[in-house]
Amino acid sequence: MTDNLSKRHSNVLIWLFMTEMWERFSYYGMRALLVLYLVTSITEGGLGWSEMASGQLYGIYTGLVYLTPLIGGYVADKYWGFKTSIIVGGILMALGHGALAINSDIAFFIGLGLLIFGNGFFKPNISSLVGNIYSKTEELRALKDSAFTIFYMGINLGAFLGTIVCGYLAKAYGWHYGFGAAGIGMVFGLIVFLLTKHQIEEPPKNTVQQKIDDATPLTKIEKDRLFVIFILAFFQITFWLAYEQAGSSVNLFTHNYVNKLVELPSMIGSWFVDVDHAGKYIFDIPTAWFQAINALLIIILGLPFSALWKWLALKHKNPSSPTKFGLGLMFLSLGFVVLIVGATGVAKGQVHWIWLVLMYLLHTIGELCLSPVGLSMVTKMSPAKLAGTMMGVWFLAIAIANYIGGALSGYMQQIANSSSINHFFLIFVIIPFIAGLALFLFSKKLSDLMHDTE
Repeated sequence: MTDNLSKRHSNVLIWLFMTEMWERFSYYGMRALLVLYLVTSITEGGLGWSEMASGQLYGIYTGLVYLTPLIGGYVADKYWGFKTSIIVGGILMALGHGALAINSDIAFFIGLGLLIFGNGFFKPNISSLVGNIYSKTEELRALKDSAFTIFYMGINLGAFLGTIVCGYLAKAYGWHYGFGAAGIGMVFGLIVFLLTKHQIEEPPKNTVQQKIDDATPLTKIEKDRLFVIFILAFFQITFWLAYEQAGSSVNLFTHNYVNKLVELPSMIGSWFVDVDHAGKYIFDIPTAWFQAINALLIIILGLPFSALWKWLALKHKNPSSPTKFGLGLMFLSLGFVVLIVGATGVAKGQVHWIWLVLMYLLHTIGELCLSPVGLSMVTKMSPAKLAGTMMGVWFLAIAIANYIGGALSGYMQQIANSSSINHFFLIFVIIPFIAGLALFLFSKKLSDLMHDTE
């Protein structure tokens, strides 16, 4: 029997990888700064908001960022197609980041609005393009999970670079330099896509066959598969509302509670920092840099996970998508357990940074079990006429999660003042754990409803 999993990936994947890498450079570079910028006092260049208000705005912004893909996916399906939608989205986001680079409150909110709508056209449709490439032949379909894991590495390479670059510029030169660097990243991504879009095929729109397909009722199998997508979309809400604390409550926890000072060897330290009073080179790690840990770990672990799914598939032991989702939720829950252990009994500002690294490691493993697998599953199980729309539905679930997670993050300090900060993070231990258990219980039934789509 032919080993389909050993076939090469499509050459187009690298261009979509690079486009998404630069777009995520801009998104995560800006996201790493957003809450910190909001809570920083006006005299220090920020907006001087309370943690409660900052958490609410963060939730609204990140929620809307993942809500507008429902509109963008529908427009791409019915009218513009994937490529035109991506270009329009890229232009809007480049303008949005440019507005954030202007030192003006009005420009700040205009920039957020442009980013929200731009992402709606960009985000679901570039993922749909990847799915379309890997739907043409049996050999390519067999590589789809692996392709999405590689594509996911592009997302996180951009996230890592964006967080490091924008975080450093914001700390060294000012917030708006960090926001401006994010905008430059988006322009690079748009240029890459414009230069290579002619190599990328997509299903034609408004054809006779499309009209026939649109009028054809869904089959029983298609309805079953859509049901599974909606169920797993619901469960991913419980994942992302906890996971996205990285940009809000965990970001503020890092800023206020973690000891970010590290001693550097003299050969390295002399290039970066001054000597302190004890003759040591002490470097104060920018708070935003800690959000790059997750992205770096995905870059390191992405290919091994891609190879793992391929190897397990060859052995006919590849876990089903619902089972992988359950594993992802369990690792996420365990990550917050580690954070609670690290913070227990430690004075404010003295939590060792290694506990954050361990938390992000577990969260990264959980993310690799859930997110790229989910993207691949949606493209495999959605009827062709609903591909963009269902990707929008998938991101709608993430939108809900981001809003809830952002709203919850605003209560961190209030709960910490009334009892303990560990009681706040305990919320994110319990919710994913219960959801993961439920998925393990129902994974067999959900797998049957997928009708051998794995």
